[in-house]
Amino acid sequence: MESSGRHEEWVRVERTPAFQEYSQKRKVFLISATIFFLAFFFIFVFLAAFTTVLNGKAVGPLTWAYIYGLAQFPMTWILMHIYVGQANKWDDLIDRARHQAAEEEGR
Repeated sequence: MESSGRHEEWVRVERTPAFQEYSQKRKVFLISATIFFLAFFFIFVFLAAFTTVLNGKAVGPLTWAYIYGLAQFPMTWILMHIYVGQANKWDDLIDRARHQAAEEEGR
């Protein structure tokens, strides 16, 4: 019957204002980051497939297609670092949610 107690505890945490704030902030960030990531990627595919914009020389023998394609790697790493920074901030909200749930249980 321990799972029933864990479920009740989760429901209490889920209903706290801090958890609601965390859920909203996480959702906004993840949707925005996903849209940015997909747009960055598919713009490259579109430009490479349907235009000649990326055909010009950028640096030495490298064309803009190589530069844009290789930019996918740092963009992914930067996005990951931004996510980790945000997740660390969200940890405070989760701790607040736990405390609020514990206070609610004690009433």
